[in-house]
Amino acid sequence: MTSRAPIVLTLIAAALGLFFASFSTFDFVQHLDRQVHGIHCSFVPGLGSTEVGGTGCHVTLMSPYSSVFRDLVWGGIPVSLPAMAVFAFLFYKGADILLRRREQDPGSTGLLVLAWALPLLTSLGMGYLSLVELDAACKMCIGIYVASTLGFVGAVASRGLRLTGGGGGWRAVAADDPDEDAELPPTSRPADHIPAIGLGVGFVAAALGLYLAVAPDYSSYIGSCGELAKPQDPNGVLLTLAPNPGGTPAIEVLDPLCPSCAGFETRLDASGLGDELDRRALLFPLDDACNWMVNSAVHPGACTISEAMLCASDPAAVLHWAFENQEQIRSATTADPGAARSMVTAVFPDVKGCLGTARTKKKLNKSLRWAVQNELPVLTPQLYVGGVKLCDEDTDLGMDYALSRLLDRMGT
Repeated sequence: MTSRAPIVLTLIAAALGLFFASFSTFDFVQHLDRQVHGIHCSFVPGLGSTEVGGTGCHVTLMSPYSSVFRDLVWGGIPVSLPAMAVFAFLFYKGADILLRRREQDPGSTGLLVLAWALPLLTSLGMGYLSLVELDAACKMCIGIYVASTLGFVGAVASRGLRLTGGGGGWRAVAADDPDEDAELPPTSRPADHIPAIGLGVGFVAAALGLYLAVAPDYSSYIGSCGELAKPQDPNGVLLTLAPNPGGTPAIEVLDPLCPSCAGFETRLDASGLGDELDRRALLFPLDDACNWMVNSAVHPGACTISEAMLCASDPAAVLHWAFENQEQIRSATTADPGAARSMVTAVFPDVKGCLGTARTKKKLNKSLRWAVQNELPVLTPQLYVGGVKLCDEDTDLGMDYALSRLLDRMGT
């Protein structure tokens, strides 16, 4: 293998990384209009159709880890944006080494190794969060991880380093280059690479600056999406989720088997804004077994799990269990209508004698009637803070931005 081949590999890897990061950024930016859009979830994005939800790509995009500074900018700054800039710089740097015949200059190739270490380490961190914390596999993310790994391998190979057997250190290995006898540029010094480092920082700064310059300002929508008409709870249908006497009263309208509700809970916990709320829940299962406002079981088993929350001494514990096992509960209940009952009573045996009783069914029915009295849409999740609704469009990517400002307006 010639000394130029590893540099060519870094160029290919940088192009692949830029390709996947660009599509990921495009998907994120589409959602800045506060609407629902399809997401590319393919190893070859652009050739197939987009998907709206239910994929690892959607879970990853809507997670707290897809962007940073969400409380400052609606949706935050997508992590794929600086990734685009970094891959663009790495492509430029690799091309510069090739064109200037610096592939045998230890200073230039050493800088390339350090530069490629950034996306590699970032990929390791993001991969851990995706697989361990989110239990989701994003195909475009995997594309970025593979590109980062290939680029780093190519950079190390171009450096011509190997571990010495005696001293345990790194030393240069002569490259097998047919042009090795040709006259080469002089070896660079560390100071020679300061402009390149500055240029790399400039790539990222320019991307971030442009994004912030065109990012939408949705502050005018905050607090404009309605209020509860009758927030009183004479029948005691609202369940305590996270009591905080000093916090702003908040009501979450949720379905325990709703994936969007689980995602909202994850984002709320990650934001830290939940600590400023005195949270209660209104059960609104999207399951025709108990909810006359839907004509099918959108989330099979949701009525049973909702009853379990009404029966339990700690409804929040049942909710957290349901959020963690949603897919299994829904799938099992689709095959066997009694599966949800068996599963929840196995974990929370104290609710067994309460499930399915006339009293419990009546209370769940009153919960649904509370929703009707307040003219709530048939939708979960919904959040009302101090009786004011957080716009449905702001419950995903824009939650940190909108909720923090809504709390500020209330003096929290």
